[in-house]
Amino acid sequence: MSSDDLERRYRRLLAVYPWEHRRVYEDEMLAVLLAGARPGQRRPAAADVRNLVGAGLRARLRVGARGLTESSWADAATVTGLLVGVVLLALASRTLLDLLVRASSPPPGFASSSPDLVDWLHVAGWAGVCTAVLVGWRWVAAGLAWAGVLGWGALIAPQAGENPTYVVDTLPQLALAVVAAAALTVPAPRRRAIAVLGVRRLLALLLAPAAMVALLVTNRATSPTFGFVGQVSYQVLYGIEASSELVVWLYVAGLAAAALAMVIAVATLTPEVRRRLVVMLLPVAALALVIDSALAGWVTSTMHMGRTVPLVPAQWAMLVLVAPVTFLAGALLVRRREATLRMVALGRNADREQPMGQ
Repeated sequence: MSSDDLERRYRRLLAVYPWEHRRVYEDEMLAVLLAGARPGQRRPAAADVRNLVGAGLRARLRVGARGLTESSWADAATVTGLLVGVVLLALASRTLLDLLVRASSPPPGFASSSPDLVDWLHVAGWAGVCTAVLVGWRWVAAGLAWAGVLGWGALIAPQAGENPTYVVDTLPQLALAVVAAAALTVPAPRRRAIAVLGVRRLLALLLAPAAMVALLVTNRATSPTFGFVGQVSYQVLYGIEASSELVVWLYVAGLAAAALAMVIAVATLTPEVRRRLVVMLLPVAALALVIDSALAGWVTSTMHMGRTVPLVPAQWAMLVLVAPVTFLAGALLVRRREATLRMVALGRNADREQPMGQ
């Protein structure tokens, strides 16, 4: 009975190894471990536990690293880099254009606020990233993206102690920049983004954000509460202002149509690329969710107490770790999902090849 208990416990430890490794070596490893056990031993020795767990985790990391070098990951990375670059370019352009409109026609009683050098650099930098991706200069695009990440970090890092709420609010955009830079660093063939997307999807991903920015800036410039003297009747919906409810809903319809065009462009990609693209973007969504939920009480306390409430180390650790943990979990789920689909496909092919009646 003790031998059976020991074998069962060793098998549980060997489960740390990847399935491909266990299929080839599990019986041999188990035989060696049982042969080296002491008479009457019922539990694995502490040294065996450390060695098996450590070696198994290293083997899983190697297998995972090989999986990330698949062509589907490279295709998803180049599409993700371009997509996130376009989104960040749109966000930077909207901020710049809002400041230009505000400076040219400030509301009565308000001083003009012109864009500074950083605002121009944001637009120029992400425009350069997108152009480099389309031209095929991947390393130039990656370098510009990482320069943007470092510059952004240098700007917000000094405010971590004095104004942590501002730092936390900007973390999702910083995470997007990191995703773009990391995705563009993945080796891929020249102009692979164009080949994967095709002309129609590429135009949708480029023109839809530009249309959304144009609509929002137009709404800003024509807002009844902007640049007009006196009392004006207007309607407001999620920051969109117009003199009538119909105009508000026309703006909303235009924004929804542009967003739908982007969603369709991504949804019609091959399943392998689409799954990996979602995995690459999930860390940003998880970070934003953590900020909106887990740190909601901290934000409220900071606003109402009239002084800065510092984040504790556990909260900073949560903000730092949530993105990489989400990515690793997503990559593992994609791997298991596709392994299951391959096994199902093999079973169906075997059923088709089997003669009828046998």
